[in-house]
Amino acid sequence: MKTRIYLFVIAVTIGLFITSCEKDEVTTPKPEIDNFELGIGNSHIAYVGSDLHIEVEVVAEGTISTIEVEIHKEDGSGGWEYNNVYTEFSGLLNTTFHKHVDIPADAETGDYHFHFIVTDMAGRQTEVEEELEIAVLEDDEAPSITISTSPEDGQTFAAGETISISGTVADNVTLAGMLVALVRDNDGLSDAEVTGSNTSVIVMLHTHDFEDPASHTFTASIVVGAEYDNNMTPALIQGDNAWQAGDYYILVKSKDANGNGAASPHYPIKIDY
Repeated sequence: MKTRIYLFVIAVTIGLFITSCEKDEVTTPKPEIDNFELGIGNSHIAYVGSDLHIEVEVVAEGTISTIEVEIHKEDGSGGWEYNNVYTEFSGLLNTTFHKHVDIPADAETGDYHFHFIVTDMAGRQTEVEEELEIAVLEDDEAPSITISTSPEDGQTFAAGETISISGTVADNVTLAGMLVALVRDNDGLSDAEVTGSNTSVIVMLHTHDFEDPASHTFTASIVVGAEYDNNMTPALIQGDNAWQAGDYYILVKSKDANGNGAASPHYPIKIDY
């Protein structure tokens, strides 16, 4: 009798375990892809010699394993091809995928297919396929930068005070990006070296998103002593760009879809930290 009861308990336990597993498989959805943006202003157009803006919201209850981007000619015959598997998002439940893919200067123009594939840890996949045009943009005119408000020349800012600058960037065709950075004088950086990926600068504003790609009004600010910067993905202010007392300047940069760039004058300030 005890043996039968023991076997019955084991059978029920196994049954519950299998049912639970089956329930998990059924109730855990595939990854979700939302707010898909391809190209400047979601234009679905990229230009040779420039880059392709991609921004997507991803939610994966089963946690993200990989995100893959694939681009190939629509008719499958030759043309430029791109394929990259991004593993940096592995283990996340959700993320904003924001990348810029370089389009070679010799890429063949025409109609392309764009594939965005999210795979979770259980192998479940969600794919979005979009049409993409690669075109030539005839434009050699750089964006214009107009500053409306800025700190006084040499103004001193103490810990806890806010540094701000505002203005407008505009382009004859379409803006592709802008950066506002706080740079230390003694780092000796050229304007070309001041980028959103340079860990020596403090990013006050960095964006590739414009409601009106022909003209964008901005305000950039940061509090002296802030823990994080205002990059597209906020980063800790530490190490090479850690806050310290000294002479700084604010630099505003912008580029258009053809890679033409512009930079503002330097706006010098002092930090007492």
